[in-house]
Amino acid sequence: LWGGFFGLSLSVLVRLNYLDPYFNLVSPEVYNYVVTGHGIIMIFFFLMPVLIGGFGNYLLPLLLGIPDLNLPRLNALSAWLLFPACVCLSFGLIGGVGVGWTFYPPLSSLDYSSWGVDFLMFSLHLAGVSSLLGSINFICTILEV
Repeated sequence: LWGGFFGLSLSVLVRLNYLDPYFNLVSPEVYNYVVTGHGIIMIFFFLMPVLIGGFGNYLLPLLLGIPDLNLPRLNALSAWLLFPACVCLSFGLIGGVGVGWTFYPPLSSLDYSSWGVDFLMFSLHLAGVSSLLGSINFICTILEV
């Protein structure tokens, strides 16, 4: 839920910058960071958990009327990966991560901008693993029902 609200606020900042092409709400560098952050937050912390079933699947048992998911320990592991992913994501704020529309171009050379890039990529991997564990749990639950 927090991913949706945070992503929405970043989306509002981007759209405010589009209102007038000659008016810049923020500097172009900060705008690139906002666009990059919006993409990362919305994909890995909002869309993947909601659509694929990562970070838990706590709503699924309520919707299906079943006592618990098929693999409750896998469900707990999926949810516990959220906190380290968020902590690693916050380290990306220290030195800046993105240049342009994505954060991958700094990796084209050995001397990229900061160690925040490494933490951000690790955060995305944790979020992806969490979503995969949640989706495995989701699929097994649907097959067992």
